[in-house]
Amino acid sequence: MLQTPQLPPTELILTALLHEIAAISTPFILVLDDYHAINSKPVDDAVYFLLDHLPAQMHLVMTTREDPSIPLARLRVRDQLTELRAADMRFTLSESEDFLNRIMGLNLSMDKIASLESRTEGWIAGLHLAAISIQGDHDADRLIQSFTGNHHFVLDYLVEEVLQRQTEAVRTFLLRTSILDRLCGSICDDVMLDSGVSGKETLMDLERKNLFVVPLDNERRWYRYHHLFADLLRKRLQESLDGSNIAEFHKRASDWYENNGFEIEAFHHAVESHDIERAARLLEGKGMPLHLRGAAGISLNWLESLPAVELDSRPALWVMYGSALLITGRLMGVEHKLQAAEAALVGTEQDVGVRDLIGLIAATRATLASLALTGNPDGAERKLLAAEAAMQNKGQGDKTDELVGLIAPASNVWISGSQGIENVITQSRRALSYLRPDNIPVRTAAAWMLGVACQRREIYSDAREAYNEVISNSLMMGHHLMAVMAMIGLGQIEEAENRTCSAAECYQEALRLGGDLPLPALREAQLGLERVSNSGMKSNLIEPLSQRETEVLELIAKGLSNKEIGEKLFLALDTVKGYNRRIFEKLQVQRRTEAIARANELNLFPNTRKPH
Repeated sequence: MLQTPQLPPTELILTALLHEIAAISTPFILVLDDYHAINSKPVDDAVYFLLDHLPAQMHLVMTTREDPSIPLARLRVRDQLTELRAADMRFTLSESEDFLNRIMGLNLSMDKIASLESRTEGWIAGLHLAAISIQGDHDADRLIQSFTGNHHFVLDYLVEEVLQRQTEAVRTFLLRTSILDRLCGSICDDVMLDSGVSGKETLMDLERKNLFVVPLDNERRWYRYHHLFADLLRKRLQESLDGSNIAEFHKRASDWYENNGFEIEAFHHAVESHDIERAARLLEGKGMPLHLRGAAGISLNWLESLPAVELDSRPALWVMYGSALLITGRLMGVEHKLQAAEAALVGTEQDVGVRDLIGLIAATRATLASLALTGNPDGAERKLLAAEAAMQNKGQGDKTDELVGLIAPASNVWISGSQGIENVITQSRRALSYLRPDNIPVRTAAAWMLGVACQRREIYSDAREAYNEVISNSLMMGHHLMAVMAMIGLGQIEEAENRTCSAAECYQEALRLGGDLPLPALREAQLGLERVSNSGMKSNLIEPLSQRETEVLELIAKGLSNKEIGEKLFLALDTVKGYNRRIFEKLQVQRRTEAIARANELNLFPNTRKPH
């Protein structure tokens, strides 16, 4: 039929072919390899006609780098299509280990294999290229760290097999949008500023062609480039355009992100566009600085890059610099930045914005003072150094939870001195008096530190007021950590004043709010609940001992003299003697040895001291 002078209709030829296939009794497979090379609608139509009338014993296998132009959705609905896509082909960690160590004979450790698997995203060609490179390089650690889209093997492969095969329009789209960590049609339109190119359609076409585009949602709205491919594109962009053009792309991206409510991303691209004024405005975050909303790391990196003259001209940046250092656990540099901020603020009018900065400075200082407060009596600087070392050992990033844990009143911590507590109270109250009412996160932190300090000074009414503000604000923000800490503080106050029922309620509420969160503070709530639950064993006392009387009694049991007790608790000698008299009266004893024996009978020495 194909050799006749007048070629019959394609459908007639295919029908004849199908009749011949139907006569074959044994199952067989037809494989069409590299189908992406086909660029012919008649061929696509012929293949689909074949699929639409496929005999039961025949199966068609098609390998292709991009979706063929045949109605795949119809085949999916009929359950006649099995697909193996990029996600299915991605090597798992165990498969990567098998390939790199058994097949390629590299004998790599699991952490090195995991690093390569992450960098290549399980792309077998990338793993293979990495393996070849490592075989010729004795320094595997260095090579793995440098294995990016700029590695010459990866570069050659992606350029030859992917980039050079695209049209000029597609290459331009890929290069310009490579500045984006996430892509959607709208932002691509704004970055490209080319009315003839639809960002949404281009992204869908790139996905159909499997051009290293990874969808981030089921609606196919957001995408990203494969990490190695993105590295290549950004390198090529740097080589093909000057910095001013690339900065313009970042500015357009920053505009789009800001207009669509993505302020952290808008700040990132403002930084990349080298627009200090815009970046500073975005960092201030309309009253809520971005570094307090999960962007401490990127904020700090930018602030560290600025010359002092730029910071001096914008005192708010000095304040955020110190605050960002605090949040990332780099404590020793904080005070210098706060002093620089105060120097830059001299002579400025105290409008609402400036007063809020003064409040943030005070809140930051209250945090430093709180960190220097706990532990055995020692220099404040040494305590801050120890706290900084402890936090930096846990890696980089936001250290808010660690800061809270270091400040929280614990059962085994001594107070370093009344002067330190007074400093915390003073700075916290200053912060609350200057901060804007709607600056809820900073006000909440300041109120919590005020509550902790007042609790330690046994100014319980002020502590209660501060803790109640913390709980109200925290629940409104959905930040359960601070609410849990404040609720535990209230429980400790109730316990110290021998209101065991209300103390138990506070501890139970703290445990409920904490839920399954991995909060060390929940252990303190559990211990408190156990203490007040066992308080019935102490009901034989004429009058219960106060928190401070219990502390003095414990030190008596340890053999400390009245003078040593006074030094330990920062109490005058006469005050210690007064506590002794009240303890003896309540225990109905005459001397120290009798008081210790009576306390043991009544189980007044729990395994853990009641916290301040």
